[in-house]
Amino acid sequence: MKIYIVYDSEAGHTEQLARSIAKGAESVEGAEVFINHVKQANVKDLAQMDAIIWGCPGHFGTISSGMKEWIDKLGYLWANGTLVDKIGAVFCTTATIHGGIEATLLNLITPMLHQGMIIVGLPANIPANALYGSYYGVGVTSPVEDTHDPLSQSLFSKGLALGEALGTRVANAAGTYAAGKKTLGTTV
Repeated sequence: MKIYIVYDSEAGHTEQLARSIAKGAESVEGAEVFINHVKQANVKDLAQMDAIIWGCPGHFGTISSGMKEWIDKLGYLWANGTLVDKIGAVFCTTATIHGGIEATLLNLITPMLHQGMIIVGLPANIPANALYGSYYGVGVTSPVEDTHDPLSQSLFSKGLALGEALGTRVANAAGTYAAGKKTLGTTV
């Protein structure tokens, strides 16, 4: 199965999280992982993917302009139903605790729902997720560059572990779904 991770990153934290997600996905047998910054990512490549994971830094509770610009290119895929029933997941980073992580994750999920994708999050049976994670995807508080705050450093490293868990979960879900060759199409 093919998994595409697309990220926007400004200071490198979101890229680190994207790479931890890729590491988790690559740990699943049969997973082929592609990872690109939004500036290099081509929306046309999404048609050949089984799962798509995208993420960015949170900017005041919403997505970065780079990610928004990239998502806005998905119109023709929507018009053709190209992404219907593909597995999707999201991730983000913020500079402060309670810096809009869940709002950003929800803003990242919305375009996936419009595309008809099947959203995968992280459940509470991952103990670290229940303590400091999010059910909507992975949201990580990143240390500010000029701060050596132990709490921020700890949250960031734990968040990278949650990134691996999300990558593994998405790859497993994509493999299970592909093996069943199911279509969730609706009838009216």
